[in-house]
Amino acid sequence: MASVPQVLTFPEVKLSSSPGGRNMPVIGMGTTADPFDETALKEAVVEAISVGYRHFDTASLHKSEKPLGEAIAEAIKLGFISSRDELFISSKLWCSDAHPDLVLPAVKNSLRMLQLEYLDLYLIHWPLSAKPGKIEFPVPKDELLAMDFNSVWAAMEDCQRFGLTKSIGVCNFSCKKLENILSFATIPPSVNQVEISPLWQQQKLREFCKSKNIVVTAYSPLGAKGTRRGTHEVLDNETLKEIANAHNKTVAQVCLRWALEQGLSFVVKSFNKERMRENLHIFDWGLSLDDYKKINEIKQRRLLPKLEMVSPNGPFKSLEELWDGEI
Repeated sequence: MASVPQVLTFPEVKLSSSPGGRNMPVIGMGTTADPFDETALKEAVVEAISVGYRHFDTASLHKSEKPLGEAIAEAIKLGFISSRDELFISSKLWCSDAHPDLVLPAVKNSLRMLQLEYLDLYLIHWPLSAKPGKIEFPVPKDELLAMDFNSVWAAMEDCQRFGLTKSIGVCNFSCKKLENILSFATIPPSVNQVEISPLWQQQKLREFCKSKNIVVTAYSPLGAKGTRRGTHEVLDNETLKEIANAHNKTVAQVCLRWALEQGLSFVVKSFNKERMRENLHIFDWGLSLDDYKKINEIKQRRLLPKLEMVSPNGPFKSLEELWDGEI
């Protein structure tokens, strides 16, 4: 057995709809890989567990459930953790499974791929459904369907009631979509995972979620640089570079510290061992009022435009028709 490394402990947030008040570590590691390399992903997750990451975010779309499950088993074997219960694992329901009769089979398939008995959090990936059968991105526009939110959410609640997941939530939901869910939910969503960074701050959505006791988790907080849909504009932003230099920190650390001070949880992905460690060291310093003034003046830009969600040619007049005017 390998020696167990000393690891830091990190803040957690309480999920309101979770039985027993299940807590989620503020820092999570994303497992989206572009290009996808199963071996590299597995090795990176084992390394992440060894240095202290305890929250891992996956999705059926990303094909990362299987290597994540293998990495968890390997980390237990190596003695980095004593059991799966030390980890917080989230996965997501893809659009083609967002139908009331397919939700339970989908979560059971995710558990089979992960080799786990339960998830800590299961999320609706997008507020859209698609014709069943294929998991692909972008979704062909002629295969998109309006989601039956009431029945799909009822099936998500069944996932929690049956113990297949400890908590349920959503991704990429607007205030309007959340209001719809909350109007009939027996178990309200615990989490809304959305794109947030200093370049796309989503203040209105964050304030709404706070008022409804919904935890906001930021994905792509560093811009997902190096991926097909990512941007260099976050890590290469001159304002953020200036702030980082003043604190003798990296731009990534500034972005994550900003997210932490906003009361957000966040999912960050790096397979580089040095950066993986750097991303954890954001707790012993803080941003100044002057830093905030500069960050608040940064021009806002959505990383993932709505037009990238689907391929062209379909029955909808516009994507605004799908999103009800906002995401």
